[in-house]
Amino acid sequence: MDAIFKALSDPTRRQLLDTLRDKGGLTLTELEQGLGMTRFGVMKHLKVLEEASLVVTRRDGRFKYHYLNALPIQEVADRWMAPYGKPLARFALNIKNALEDRQSMPAKPDYVLQTYIRTTQDALWDALINPDKTELYYYKSRITTDLEPGSPFQYLGPDGKVMLDGEVVEVVPKTRIVSTFMPPWAKDAKLTRVTFEIEPIGELCKFTLIHHNAADSNSGAETGWPLIVAGLKTLLETGKPLNVPEMQ
Repeated sequence: MDAIFKALSDPTRRQLLDTLRDKGGLTLTELEQGLGMTRFGVMKHLKVLEEASLVVTRRDGRFKYHYLNALPIQEVADRWMAPYGKPLARFALNIKNALEDRQSMPAKPDYVLQTYIRTTQDALWDALINPDKTELYYYKSRITTDLEPGSPFQYLGPDGKVMLDGEVVEVVPKTRIVSTFMPPWAKDAKLTRVTFEIEPIGELCKFTLIHHNAADSNSGAETGWPLIVAGLKTLLETGKPLNVPEMQ
């Protein structure tokens, strides 16, 4: 967490995060605009933000796109707020306000989360596709899918109703799941796409969540995904569900 606080201590880095808050998937050239400093200076600040995992990147050909990663902020809240019983709703509202109104970019994802989990590739894969596991971190919902392209990919709530609807697009066992994403309860929601990626690195697994056109889902993805992924990480590293105060 020291790296996070260090990264946030500089006003230029906070300005970069503000820019990515408003519009994800920007190149270095786009981020330079309005900062009044050299390209090298901007690169140095971005490196600090990347080392703190507050910014993650995706390459597409010769372009490198930058995204605000909200998950470390969620982890700070879990560490400093939950133990004292403070409502998470206020924090979630702040994140929502910080990330809402993001522009949809069909050519590339507009929402990316990335974290490192001390677990095995098999255990992480099982946690993603095992309904007994998903109900422990995915808002008490159970996944239902046979992982065959074109088949349903759904999360069912405790009452058995469809909480999130979609279908399987692509599966690479133990490495990658791509599915469509539609929240039936969200007003005027549009079909979007979500990707889960697993990359084993020694004793860790790098887990990346990519959401194309998240703004179109109208599902509160910017506040929901950090809590879900934090719960996934906690479950795998401790064997216990994340203890989060009830939303108020």
